[in-house]
Amino acid sequence: MSKEKKILLRSFIFPTIFVVAIWMIKFIEVIFDLPLYRLGVFPLSLKGLPGLLFMPLIHGDFSHLYANTIPVFVLTAALFYFYRAIAFKVFFLIYFFSDIWLWFGAREVYHIGASGLIYGLATFLFISGLIRKNPRLMAISLFVAFLYGSFIWGIFPEFFPEKNISFEGHFWGMIAGLMIAIYYRKSGPQPKLYSWDLEEETDDEEDDDNAYWKMPHQKSP
Repeated sequence: MSKEKKILLRSFIFPTIFVVAIWMIKFIEVIFDLPLYRLGVFPLSLKGLPGLLFMPLIHGDFSHLYANTIPVFVLTAALFYFYRAIAFKVFFLIYFFSDIWLWFGAREVYHIGASGLIYGLATFLFISGLIRKNPRLMAISLFVAFLYGSFIWGIFPEFFPEKNISFEGHFWGMIAGLMIAIYYRKSGPQPKLYSWDLEEETDDEEDDDNAYWKMPHQKSP
């Protein structure tokens, strides 16, 4: 197996574990009829502090869970493939900072779901690719913009009349992804540097007394 294939397969390990975990939690909640929504973030309240850890793992229903499964898997896999040196740091910083900021600034209801994490990952991949000016990473930026560009509307309540959408979670996830992309702009993959010294080489050749065009021409017998 080639090195590139090994890297690709390894990039799927953590996203798979995370997706399996959130589905198992949902099944346990349904089977045992547990009110796990109470483990979500409830702003400015002690009862909402467990949500700093558990919010992205809890979902309202299976449609909510399914809607988050594919984006979180794809974006996390992209993070671990292209930014493997800093992937864990980026993932968990987005995970916790988006929840912490949500606890300080949101409506006083329980906020659950991995949407904030998804917004953070999408924003990180988009902004980081632009900042680094690396062709492969910029291609990922365009890919993310193509697939999830419409997510931007998810931070504006007026576009979605449903009250059960955590617009604040989306917003703080986006801010977390932006800030972390800027913070880690000099870590992980960097643009390749090229040096073109043609002018210098030309000058050296012109100063070379032994250059072939300066050698006396000899007539062949």
